[in-house]
Amino acid sequence: MRPNALLNLDIRSYHGTSTPHWHDFAQLVLPLRGTLDIDIAGREQRLDAYRIAFVETGAPHSQEGDSANRSIIVDLDLARLEPEVVDRLVARPFLTLTPAANRLIDYMGFIAGGSVARSEQTEPWLALLLDALVQTPARPQTRLAALLGQIEAAPEKPWTTETMAERTAMSVSRLHALFRSELDTTPAAWLSELRLKRVREWLATSDVAIAELAFRAGYSDQNALTRAMRRATGLTPAAYRRQSRVAPDEAAPDASGEPRPKMR
Repeated sequence: MRPNALLNLDIRSYHGTSTPHWHDFAQLVLPLRGTLDIDIAGREQRLDAYRIAFVETGAPHSQEGDSANRSIIVDLDLARLEPEVVDRLVARPFLTLTPAANRLIDYMGFIAGGSVARSEQTEPWLALLLDALVQTPARPQTRLAALLGQIEAAPEKPWTTETMAERTAMSVSRLHALFRSELDTTPAAWLSELRLKRVREWLATSDVAIAELAFRAGYSDQNALTRAMRRATGLTPAAYRRQSRVAPDEAAPDASGEPRPKMR
């Protein structure tokens, strides 16, 4: 990847249905929260934290968001990418994320959500992300996709491996095998990561009491959340909230849902 392939990076929210439009640059649409329905040249797909889209230069596209959603939008100059990378992205405009790619997106969501992302942060990040994306094998949709959607919609429920297996009409051992093959993790680890991801996002973007956030994410109490946050980040929820707001003037989202300040 040559320098300056990344033209711009924003965090955006979409509400309602947009009219079809196109750009003289390509885009990656990387959801952080909620779902987003997108149509790219007549191909429709619902995006979420595990499903992203690549919009080729000049491709007509539109999107629809009818619930709370936030996505990283990356504008790309394809002429500065390796031809084989471009070919793979064009061939597969909708990609299911590996855990490695998902963590890279979470990382940039945290960086760009708390300050203006700098080029010395975004360019190495983009190189790693593109490598993770083009190495991702194509996977068919399975029963796991429906289960993940149910859990993401209600993380506060008392999910166990047994209840997950019941929802998918399979044995616990088969569920574990499916999580390993599809997501390279276990049901419990995936659920823990999802809950922590939600809490980190809420801490960075709201003033809701930490005890209430613990309840919303499915933790038994604030102490349980604090222990989980310490293990995952080395920070308490309160410390994470303070750290995520180190540049409040730059980071504050527009009330209308417009993009945050652009990358420097």
